[in-house]
Amino acid sequence: MTTTTLQARSLSLSLTVNDLKGSTRRYTDGLGFTLAEEYEMEGEVRGVRLQSGDATLMLTQDDFAKGRDRQKGVGMRLYLETEQDLEALARQARSAGLTLDGDPAPLGWGPMGFTVTDPDGFRLTVSSPIPEK
Repeated sequence: MTTTTLQARSLSLSLTVNDLKGSTRRYTDGLGFTLAEEYEMEGEVRGVRLQSGDATLMLTQDDFAKGRDRQKGVGMRLYLETEQDLEALARQARSAGLTLDGDPAPLGWGPMGFTVTDPDGFRLTVSSPIPEK
């Protein structure tokens, strides 16, 4: 049997959050994503699509059907690579209420970067490109 290799053109991630408005503000004001689209159900915004370059991040409001205090973000991390000034991005993220796990610093695999943890426990590492060897 011949296996066909997937030729994906894009990958989008969706995070379920406790406070859609607050999370949207943190990701737009804090990390510079742009609001590309809102998704309504019964006249209420229940999800958004955020863009940053070719990266798409969707946020959806938790309906709390699995419990209001359920833990999110465990065992996963998102990675973003950018050519932008990491110090400036880190300051912007802090000013928007995102928690930085530390100042921009060398990451274990080579590039400079920093990690933010959002109020739902999702971790996002923002880094410069990996240096070429």
